Amino acid sequence: MSIPGRQCAPTLPLILLLLLSLGYGCRAADIPEDTTAEFSVRLYHRLHAAGGSTSNIIFSPLSVTVALGMMELGARGASLEEIRQAVGFNQLPADEEFSLLHNLTAALSDDDAHYVVRLANSLFLQEGMEFNPEFLHLMRKYFKAEVDTVDFSKIHKLLSPEDFSSVTRLTLVNAVYFRGSWKNQFRPENTRTFSFSRDDGSEVQTLMMYQQGDFYYGEFSDGTQEAGGVYQVLEMPYEGEDMSMMIVLPRQEVPLASLETIIKAQLLEEWANNVKRQKVEVYLPRFKVEQKMDLKESLQQLGIKNIFTKDADLSAMTGMTALTRTLVLYPQVMADHPFFFVIRNRKTGSILFMGRVMTPEVVDPSEQDFV
Repeated sequence: MSIPGRQCAPTLPLILLLLLSLGYGCRAADIPEDTTAEFSVRLYHRLHAAGGSTSNIIFSPLSVTVALGMMELGARGASLEEIRQAVGFNQLPADEEFSLLHNLTAALSDDDAHYVVRLANSLFLQEGMEFNPEFLHLMRKYFKAEVDTVDFSKIHKLLSPEDFSSVTRLTLVNAVYFRGSWKNQFRPENTRTFSFSRDDGSEVQTLMMYQQGDFYYGEFSDGTQEAGGVYQVLEMPYEGEDMSMMIVLPRQEVPLASLETIIKAQLLEEWANNVKRQKVEVYLPRFKVEQKMDLKESLQQLGIKNIFTKDADLSAMTGMTALTRTLVLYPQVMADHPFFFVIRNRKTGSILFMGRVMTPEVVDPSEQDFV
């Protein structure tokens, strides 16, 4: 946790709450690397388009995929096929994705001395409603979802009132938590106030850490000027090296939007396979991203439409009305201008978090004390 004005400790707590409100109306490594990576990148581009060119972005591809997997358990017909097609599960034999998601999340949640990843799934049923016992059984089997009954008119202390409507009968809640410490830690006395140049030409003051250490680093180019020429990729492992944060940085005079246009699933894999371990001077600003967004429009644009209509076929459980999420992030990352980042498992390739920083946490230099 960062301590304002004194140090940026090398720990990173991340929490994502993915909420699906519904109403009537093998092994982890066996998952093809591009099955959900392509969906993750497509969703990132949709969130970028929806949020504009100046806002920070943070979301969990893993959390969204697991939530849609839970939804898929109750879907039939066109509703089912749209989810499988959009996420990429249509590349797999029918129903195999449930075992794969189960094994993937189990692998990530294994106890490890160096970092903590926790996933929690809950299913809230409206009091007095009855749901397909087989659906509830499969939710417990594949997603270890806790099932409870609740009066949705009285649940607003746990979740926001706008997450529900008068017809809400079922809510799926998926949460992801990650906490890790950098393998190469930073000396607090090296933290200083630096200028961060935003893409609109303005500058803000932020806390910046510094160290010279061994990291995975590479310089890349798409062979054209579309991405502004050569750009840098830095991968910073957490203790144990299973988890890492990958930072993608254009040249300072190049807007991040120029680089974002070329980001594809295949390129994520290329970066991961071609960065080399070497000594790098690293500057990391402290930043905080808080977001709450409705994914309904973005998912519809990716082809998941039927479940949001009166024609939704969720006969294995019931219907759906809305999807929202909230995340708070307190990491330390490189760069004094906007960058793209991914937090991933280096063994499985699964992406826990993806986003960008257009503006870091702003500080008042006159109030800083580094003693």
